[in-house]
Order: sequence, then C-alpha cells, then structure tokens
Amino acid sequence: MSEARETYAHGYHESVLRSHRWRTAANSAAYLVDRLAAGMNVLDVGCGPGTITVDIARRVAPGRVVGVDRATELVEAARREAQGVANVEFRVSDVYRLPAADASYDVVHAHQLLQHLIDPVAALVEMRRICRPTGVVAARDSDYSTAAWYPEDPALDRWLDLQLQMIRDSGGDPNAGRRLLGWARRAGFSDVVPSASVWCFATPENRDFWGGMWADRVVGSALADQAVQRGLASRAELEEIAQAWRRWTASDDGWFTVVHGEVLCTP
Repeated sequence: MSEARETYAHGYHESVLRSHRWRTAANSAAYLVDRLAAGMNVLDVGCGPGTITVDIARRVAPGRVVGVDRATELVEAARREAQGVANVEFRVSDVYRLPAADASYDVVHAHQLLQHLIDPVAALVEMRRICRPTGVVAARDSDYSTAAWYPEDPALDRWLDLQLQMIRDSGGDPNAGRRLLGWARRAGFSDVVPSASVWCFATPENRDFWGGMWADRVVGSALADQAVQRGLASRAELEEIAQAWRRWTASDDGWFTVVHGEVLCTP
C-alpha cells in the first residue's frame, strides 16, 4: 500500500511547523528516553522538521540516527535543524516501504504519525520488520477527544469538532492514542508496554505558544482551506475560532490538556 493515498490534514504552513519544532524528546518522547543508550542506531519515522530526531541523535551518539518523512520540504527543514550534528541524516521515504534492511535498527520511533495513516497496522508491521529482535518500536499519538480546556468557549468546541472531522475525512483516526495497543497486537507484537502522558499548556508562556499557534493555524493552514472547500466551515467561522484562541491565550485562568497514548513494542 502506498502512503500517497493519504493527505496530511494540516499541511505545512508556518504555524504547523512552529508546533512541530516545539517538540523534543523530553516533552514528546519521555516514555522512550530511558531506553536510549549511546551507540544505538535509531530510525525516526515521520520525523517532520527533525527536532525530536536531532535530540535523540545527541542522546545516542555516536550511534547513527536516520529521520524519514514523505514531505521533501520537511526533510529539507530537518537537515537545516541538524546542522552541526554529525550522527544524523534525513531522507524522503514512505512509511510503508522504509529504506532499511530487516532487523537493522535498535529503535524505530514514530511520534504523532499513526493517527494520520489509512493503515496504521501496516505501518507498524513495516516498523517491526526493520527493528532488531532485541530492539524496540516506539509510537506516541494524540487522543483528541480527551482535549480539555478552561475557560469554556463554544467556538473552541467547534474547533475540536473540526479537528476530529478533518482527520477522519483525510483517512486517519484522531483518537489513535487509545488504539495503539490494539494496533500493535494486530501488527504481530506480543510484548507491548502501553502508557499515556499529557501535554499541559497553562503558564503564560505556554498559552502564548499554544493559543497563538492555533489562532494562526485555524485560518492560515491547509486545515482552513480544506474545511472551507469541503463546506465544513466558513472563513468567518474560522476567524471566530481564531478569536476564541486569542481570548483563551489572554485569560490568566487558561488551561489546556490533551492525552497521548504510547507503546513500547518488542518484536
């Protein structure tokens, strides 16, 4: 199966990449960090702009780290991110046909990838293929229906509804986090360690980042264009959602959390 059938609902607008560049091993792969060791070879699947990948590379040096993504513009951004880090490289690749021999990596990692795939089980099977028998396949994905915020705002309720619908319409599953264990079992893993963690945005600095990013993203990204084209929302409605994010950002009581499912799978 080819990944080309799928569409990344959010596209690659600056606001989308801004959110991806915020991600590090510490805030997005803490469940995996204790399994990393110097000298390991790691493949990061769906690496995006490469911030997590580069962080992992620093932790496993002198081990070799490869980040792959299907989007050429993201691979180019990741290469810029990695300047000066000698043990990491980036390639354009399809998650269903990874550029590696069987059992060639100690760690195969994917962050926020499986939720966007039509066939996440097939992707996990491919990740399992290239992982060494003593290695680990690690995946973390959001469970969007767990998103919670304060103060309440009907426009933010509408934002979540659009998020759920757009990801589903693009062939993905916005609640992938809760399905990771089942997908891993279907992919042939018998030794799976499941866990969960949250992102919490409640300090002024974090609200500025999260709310500002979404205020821009909901009107400027491919998500906005597709929502209008599909008749799911009007430009005026999207602008109201953006204003709601600005109100949330400005509130001293502003709080946002979302749960992520995680699995560590031994082949």
